[in-house]
Amino acid sequence: MTAEAIDRESEIIAPSVEEETFQWTKQWYPVAVIEFLDPAQPHGLQLLGKEIAIWRDGTGKWQCFEDACPHRLAPLSEGRVEKDGTLLCAYHAWRFDGRGNCKHIPQSKDNATEAKNCTNPKANAIAFPTQERQGLLWVWAESGERARAESQSRSPRLIPELEENASPSAVKKFWNIRDLPYGWDFFIENVSDPAHVPVSHHGLVGNRYKDAQYYDMPRLRDVSTQEGFAFGVTSVEPSIVQTKHDFQPPCLMKITTIFKDEGQLILVLYATPTRPGWCRHIGCQVMVKNSSGELPKGLAFFALPMPTWLGHVLASLFLHQDLVFLHYQEKAFAKKGGDRWSDSVFTPNPQDKMVITFRQWLHTRAGGGVPWDEGCNPSLPAPERDKARLFDVWNTHTKECSYCQNALRTVRRIEFLAYGIAIFCFGIGIFFDARSVAAKALILDPAIRAIALQSAIPSGALLGAMLGSALFGTVGYALKKFGRLFYAYEFNHAKND
Repeated sequence: MTAEAIDRESEIIAPSVEEETFQWTKQWYPVAVIEFLDPAQPHGLQLLGKEIAIWRDGTGKWQCFEDACPHRLAPLSEGRVEKDGTLLCAYHAWRFDGRGNCKHIPQSKDNATEAKNCTNPKANAIAFPTQERQGLLWVWAESGERARAESQSRSPRLIPELEENASPSAVKKFWNIRDLPYGWDFFIENVSDPAHVPVSHHGLVGNRYKDAQYYDMPRLRDVSTQEGFAFGVTSVEPSIVQTKHDFQPPCLMKITTIFKDEGQLILVLYATPTRPGWCRHIGCQVMVKNSSGELPKGLAFFALPMPTWLGHVLASLFLHQDLVFLHYQEKAFAKKGGDRWSDSVFTPNPQDKMVITFRQWLHTRAGGGVPWDEGCNPSLPAPERDKARLFDVWNTHTKECSYCQNALRTVRRIEFLAYGIAIFCFGIGIFFDARSVAAKALILDPAIRAIALQSAIPSGALLGAMLGSALFGTVGYALKKFGRLFYAYEFNHAKND
């Protein structure tokens, strides 16, 4: 489909007069993987440009507040979760329960004054509805009692294969979560585009020289303002029956590959708009066994058995291959200054059908883009030219993932232990060498002593100590380099042969 044909396409997907424009704030958004969170402290993040804080109350339920204490607007994410299950603002020690009700105002004149002020609605924290489903914490993007009632009428974008009553043949791999330095729309555009996979992910998923082939993308589900749309891929792979890309706004792209042996690979790709130029990605693989009980081939090595923290570390190898394009691509589009995406691109191939449809859905049915909170600066941040900062892993994942923090501490301990053993072995070697030299020096006959001192054959103990020092030194160095992956992973496509 050419750029000139986009207007004809928009006629097909334009909403009817009766159909309501997509309501961004009346939606559930996944904001965290619960098992990765530290329940002993609040966590600050963003949603649609709003600053929010999530924390677990005394009943064991995760709550979400606006990240501002009603007293003097200090960030509640810098507070404390107290033993009684309340959230304490660490500025003046005001406390709030899970519904946002103010429970304690110290420095009050007396108990009666404190009780009166606590009952004032202005003393309450602003709370957003939450629910915990399929291991994720979901937040409704509006607050208040009306929002709480409205939130109960809509379900999050869940994965049926992950429901408790789903077939036991479905096997879920680990959840991954990452803050990405490009917008929600560019994330959805990217995962609507299977054509980039063998090229961008060359050597990991496909080959840029052999697998970048022609295919079509037929529409499988009509465009809907509230329910999105779906496209298929006419695969030339003989083992595949169908691949379906299913966009369910505002946050889910579900990619299902059905194989001839009836096995399925499902890629669950969530994207939550956090702030301009950023989104939060949460994803996993779901592998459905065939009738013989065999699992299909998953996405690269991520389908192999591995601890969750290792999957998180290695995810950079995949995510950063797209990141380096999308971060700058978004800035280039903004620099063009046009209102319509179609005016800035040239899309002549059918592989772009789903991308075109997504951009048209966003333009004609969803207000043209994310409606950022009025207190948020809508301007995009400048392009990041420092690659070490662009490929940051610590601030975009590790510092908020309890699994990775624990793993990093273990890696560092083993690293220091390896270096310690290497130094010890080296010291033992020096000791044995000194003893050997001293013993040879005690030989009285000058001729025999000279021959002994010139001997190049070390003792077995000396050789073993030196080899041990080299081995453990190498292990320590390897662990040091591996530990850097928890902080940053730089990628260069020009060097990806």
